Amino acid sequence: MDIINPATEKVIQSLNTDDQNSVTKKIQKLKAGQQAWKKVPVEERIKILLSFGDLVKENLEMLAEVLTSETGKPMEQSRNEITGAHNRIVHIKENGLRWLSRETISSKGAVTEEIDYEPLGVIANISAWNFPYNVGYNVFLYALLAGNAVAYKPSEFSSLTGLKFRELLWKAGVPKDVFECFVGGAAVGEMLLEADLDGYFFTGSHRTGKYIAQKVASKLVPVQLELGGKDPLYVMDDIADVEQAAVNAAEGAFYNNGQSCCAVERIYVHEKIYDDFVQAFVLEVASYKMGDPLQKGTYIGPVTRKEQLEVFQDQVQDAIALGANLQTGGKRKEGKGYYWEPTVLTKVNHQMKLMQEESFGPIIGIQSVKNDAEAVSLMNDTTYGLTAAVFSTDKERAMNVLDQLSTGTVYWNCCDRVSPNLPWTGRKNSGLGVTLSYQGIRAFTQPKAYHLKP
Repeated sequence: MDIINPATEKVIQSLNTDDQNSVTKKIQKLKAGQQAWKKVPVEERIKILLSFGDLVKENLEMLAEVLTSETGKPMEQSRNEITGAHNRIVHIKENGLRWLSRETISSKGAVTEEIDYEPLGVIANISAWNFPYNVGYNVFLYALLAGNAVAYKPSEFSSLTGLKFRELLWKAGVPKDVFECFVGGAAVGEMLLEADLDGYFFTGSHRTGKYIAQKVASKLVPVQLELGGKDPLYVMDDIADVEQAAVNAAEGAFYNNGQSCCAVERIYVHEKIYDDFVQAFVLEVASYKMGDPLQKGTYIGPVTRKEQLEVFQDQVQDAIALGANLQTGGKRKEGKGYYWEPTVLTKVNHQMKLMQEESFGPIIGIQSVKNDAEAVSLMNDTTYGLTAAVFSTDKERAMNVLDQLSTGTVYWNCCDRVSPNLPWTGRKNSGLGVTLSYQGIRAFTQPKAYHLKP
């Protein structure tokens, strides 16, 4: 399997992919290793994961270069992702023992009632390329913490990063028969779906997530899906600083080239400030430096997947045909690399693909609304339900809107943010199940009830 640099379109490295024989052997090894790993005290497992975190810090520059080379993410953003993801390890340190310890629920009467939290067993983590540290840590670190073995399949677009995870986890003390990488494309993923595993944790598209859920349904094992989004942002007319709101909104839409599950994908602005907001927004986007992701100051690098360029082109053409105004961008940059100019369209509506279908790239539509009621109606007019945001100086007014939205996460005066302290979960086509928070710790366990009578 060739690993291609999206900035140069050159092959970085060629990897041998797994086949049915290697997949079977690796899973057998994990099943044996998990039996010993689950007996390792939680405190010791935490120490090992902390050592892994230290190794990542020590190798930050090398790891960032690997991530940038295979995904096109600008170097500064690669560093930010790697260092930012460490908060998951801090969360594990501070909360792991508390939420995995046996609980005494009742000690009154003749029978003591307790709950123990046992690992699921061997779980598949079929992960994503856009934020491999963030979305990977959400699953494999917490799974290891709980005593599971992990069959980790990195995306074929971030396989080198996945292999670095394995290298550093093994070096930190995770046994080689407890964490293993499965390298390849859809065929290798299919082999994992066919295998006898104890849970499936997937990050990716709605279409693939739905297929996975249907494929493994007969196994009656846990399935957690973090899928796509079409996340809305509403800017109210009472905002204190329109220009600053535009700057913040643009970052939410274009950071990591918009290749984020919780990126702002559609913007609604109160008609009273619409023109001022659009002007400030376009100026901000025009200031973004596009180019070599290895160069300092680059904010927009290439998109990771070449195929996505066709999606952007289709959405732009469709929107313009239906009456949208192209403010900036709108086409692929000439030359080598999968570069797409940051694109802003106005006078958009929900008849356009741009406002209904996931873009997952540096493209955004901005729509004017008359009032909060219209904003709520449009924000809820989606098959997705991952995140939604409101910018306003009035918390009560903002909360009134946020409370009406069917999404797993809502933001007031911020966006595109994930915290390990809060559950990360989607509704509708954005997925099911939970990672992060104490619920995400226990997502990798199965409770056992104890009735103890002396």
